[in-house]
Amino acid sequence: IDAISETLRTEGIPFEIVIANDNSSDNTAKVVRGKMAAGIPLRLINRRPPGGFGRAIRSCLEHAQGDIIAIMMADLSDDPKNLVDYYRVICSGYDAAFGSRFISGSVVTDYPRVKLVANRVGNKLIQLLFRTNHNDLTNAFKAYRGDAIRSIMPFYASHFNITIEISLGLLMRGFSIASLPINWYGRTWGSAKFKIRELGRRYFATMLKAFAERLFIHDDLIAEHEVKLLRLDSVGPEESVESNVHDEKYFGDRRIGVRGLAHSDSAQASVPDCQGYSSR
Repeated sequence: IDAISETLRTEGIPFEIVIANDNSSDNTAKVVRGKMAAGIPLRLINRRPPGGFGRAIRSCLEHAQGDIIAIMMADLSDDPKNLVDYYRVICSGYDAAFGSRFISGSVVTDYPRVKLVANRVGNKLIQLLFRTNHNDLTNAFKAYRGDAIRSIMPFYASHFNITIEISLGLLMRGFSIASLPINWYGRTWGSAKFKIRELGRRYFATMLKAFAERLFIHDDLIAEHEVKLLRLDSVGPEESVESNVHDEKYFGDRRIGVRGLAHSDSAQASVPDCQGYSSR
């Protein structure tokens, strides 16, 4: 929090930091509230179980209000200075900025050997299947124009596979994406939640789903996306809905209405009581 806020304030970039407290057992919430009291613009999301990296990212995206949104790890493995690079790239007209740790100009230190091999093999497979030059699509640290990433929501991945769900979602819809070198520093404290054996099948499933959409229903994907963009811009025709059904309503956990025909001057619904029904 301190590193990000200091870097962005120095550059005169307005910001808020959205923190997902993903069922932590430490003092995350207390520390964040202390930073709020110190005047750092923060939004804290205290998640309910089940946990998971993808679920945490989805919660953050649902609550983020910014015109530009960046996803960043909380362990300082990502360099706050690259946030400034992302900001400038998107302000120049791009829809997204995909940082890569594996192109000229990047700096990578203490990357675990086994994880590195798995990363390179996985990204090469994605490159071949989706015919893209971007070579670090599994990296979470990227930035997006706010309305661009909102146009492909909601997301469904629950773990680190959300990284390629987002990346491939943008690629397949034809957004303009810049590629630039970034820095990455291996953690020297704490414990990583990334487990290759557990996540391999999830990455594979997300990749196959996206590939099937690209191969078989890409035209439908684009058509639906164009409608979504119009709705986000509030310029497209809204669907007209008419109904004579009166939906039940709830007050807390008590149901105070029933589902049936709405009352009118000419007609009134008669709904029999349900035997043995409990409103709780």
